[in-house]
Amino acid sequence: MERLVLELSKHVSDALAHFQLSIGFWYSTTFWAWVFWCFWIHRYFRLLVHCVSHWTYKSKPIPAKPTFTHQDVTVVIPTIHNAFEELRPSLQSILACQPAELILVTTHGKNAALNRLAESLGHPNVTVLHTPIANKRLQVCEALPKVKTPITIMADDDVTWPSTMLPWILAPFEDPQIGGVGTCQRVRREWTGPWTTRIWNWLGAAYIERRNFEISATHRIDGGTSCMSGRTGAYRSEILSSHDFLHGFKNEKWRKWILNADDDNFVTRWLVSHQWKTWVQYDPECELETTLENGHKFLYQCTRWARSNWRSNWTSLVTERYVWRQQLWCTYALHIATFTSLAFAVDPLLLASCWWATADWETSHRKYAFWAQFVFMFGFTKVVKLVGLFKRNPSDIVFLPVSIIFGYLHGLIKLYALFTLNMTSWGSRADGDTDDERRLEPVPQPAVVLKVPPGHGSLIRYNVRQKGRQTPLGIREEKSWEKLGYAAYDSSTSYIPIRVPMALFSDAQESTGGTQL
Repeated sequence: MERLVLELSKHVSDALAHFQLSIGFWYSTTFWAWVFWCFWIHRYFRLLVHCVSHWTYKSKPIPAKPTFTHQDVTVVIPTIHNAFEELRPSLQSILACQPAELILVTTHGKNAALNRLAESLGHPNVTVLHTPIANKRLQVCEALPKVKTPITIMADDDVTWPSTMLPWILAPFEDPQIGGVGTCQRVRREWTGPWTTRIWNWLGAAYIERRNFEISATHRIDGGTSCMSGRTGAYRSEILSSHDFLHGFKNEKWRKWILNADDDNFVTRWLVSHQWKTWVQYDPECELETTLENGHKFLYQCTRWARSNWRSNWTSLVTERYVWRQQLWCTYALHIATFTSLAFAVDPLLLASCWWATADWETSHRKYAFWAQFVFMFGFTKVVKLVGLFKRNPSDIVFLPVSIIFGYLHGLIKLYALFTLNMTSWGSRADGDTDDERRLEPVPQPAVVLKVPPGHGSLIRYNVRQKGRQTPLGIREEKSWEKLGYAAYDSSTSYIPIRVPMALFSDAQESTGGTQL
């Protein structure tokens, strides 16, 4: 018995010694060195790769004999602007590029005012359409079926194009695998007015400049991006006019809520899921000018963009998962980075771990290492994406401290956006959400109406939105949906293909005298 107690005591002593050793490891310089290098590589490896990729990026050149010209382009612009006259410069810049047609889509209440503006433009190929409610997706879907050209450009109502836009944005379509093409952008600057206005304006310009950097870098590596901007994007009309696309674009949901925002994210993911390539023309000849909010509403825009990133990247990584096979670098550098890039948490941890990891160094060397990391962090990583902005306007360097502070604030915006993902509206413009009650109201369950078509066709399910008509109770209870094949698509209805229950199929045959399908 005494021997057993001694053996047990020895094992307990060894375990306690090992535990003390383990506890000591968590405070050792080795542990903090691992922390520092793991976070440093994860955070900055992609930045260094993107620097090389961005600096070596080249746009697709204009071919000597292009397949597509300006006559092959239709421009679609949804708008709910409150003062249509303010759109005149933007529309004139687009018409100066001579597209085959410009389609403007507004709401019923603003249709007359927009028609007056269209008539005053003096261009014969401007068409005005309207929808019952203010909803960008519905407005776009109103126009897309009416496009007759092989290329469709979807644009915002506040963009200004250079006269050289179309030849450059069409050049990548020489590759038959290219389905969508984006452009570089810049923000219209405010050089006068209060300092607060100029600061907000510069924050918007810095946001767009960082975006130019990222999308050019990722396209150079694997042809991917997290989002093709909706400010101006060119697409093959065959993609946008398909019934599947229109149905999905109009009815995309986050959980149970139909989305109003995130339209450009949907288009981007659709291209990826259907194996279309994308490209971005990063060249002054196709650089559009846009506007962002120059006040506190810019925060609402940032929140909406952050929500879109959370939702879309989650959908790309977890729900659809095509990016894992087609865009491996973007999966790491863009999609996963959404979930790990919080500067207000990571930057202090990097500095602290650098200091603690060098605790056994000489004091002077330890300080050199700490300040080297500090200078690299604030003198390079916070500046390199904005070099293009500073080259155009060197005086903008005075706004750099504001940019750094806002970068940390943006991490809090991302967290707020994460916890408010169910907000699917625009948020930054009240007129964009005026019909949210109609958009978010529960949709009645479509009835199942089956008929046997003439000949040897398939059974078709129609969405008959008729009050009081529901799926037969017996069908819901029997759960027999997997006993037969799929119903066919019908381009005239918005519906989802279903499996036809055997009992209902038999009833249909009997009612038609045993017609064989």
